[in-house]
Formats: sequence, C-alpha cells, structure tokens
Amino acid sequence: QLQLVESGGGLVQPGGSLRLSCAASGVTLDDYVVGWYRQAPGKEREGVSCISTRGLNTHYADSVTGRFTVSRDNAKNTVFLEMSALKPEDTGIYYCAAARGLTTTSLCNWPQNFSLVWGQGAQVTVSS
Repeated sequence: QLQLVESGGGLVQPGGSLRLSCAASGVTLDDYVVGWYRQAPGKEREGVSCISTRGLNTHYADSVTGRFTVSRDNAKNTVFLEMSALKPEDTGIYYCAAARGLTTTSLCNWPQNFSLVWGQGAQVTVSS
C-alpha cells in the first residue's frame, strides 16, 4: 500500500528558498502522477504543482509559476518541490498526493473528484 511522507518544511524569510520532499513507500511511485497542495489558515486547499509519471509534464498554479519547480527521482521514489522567492502568502501546510491514470491538470485542479493517497503535510512559514 502506497504511503507518502513530506519533509523539508520550516521557517524562512521572505525571498528565501526551501525544498520539500515527498517520499513514497510501500509501492513504486513510477506509475503515479503526484501533486503538491497547500492550505493556509482559513483558506481552501490549493493545488500548487503536479508532475506526470516520468516528469515530462508539469502543471503549476499561476501564483507560483516561475518561483516553484517540481521534479521527481523515481529511482529514489521521491518527488520534490523547489520553492524560491518565497512570499508570506506562500505560508501554509503543504501536502503531496498521488494517483494513477490522471493528467497533471486534473490532479492539480480537481483533486476532490478522485481517490488520492495523501501525505501528512509539512508546515511552511514565510515570515521575517
């Protein structure tokens, strides 16, 4: 059974960088499309970025385009989210989720419509 664990969150100053990792166990991640989501206090969950099974296709929310980069290392069963030029509005709990048979657009925009495997989340706080 697939399990996901996020790591790499923390406190960073505006303009700083962080790299989140989503490590899979139980099964190989090769066949899964993986997405990153975030939820800020009092706000709805937002799809941040998604990556296809081999990393050839990616999707980004407009709010992070040009600042965040998603990548994956299937040999290590891990997906990464490199975040730079961080802003206070990037603060939130970041989750990764995985599913098979979806496009990156579908996974990022309509996660509520599918049965996904979720991680437990990692807190990211951008503050001076």
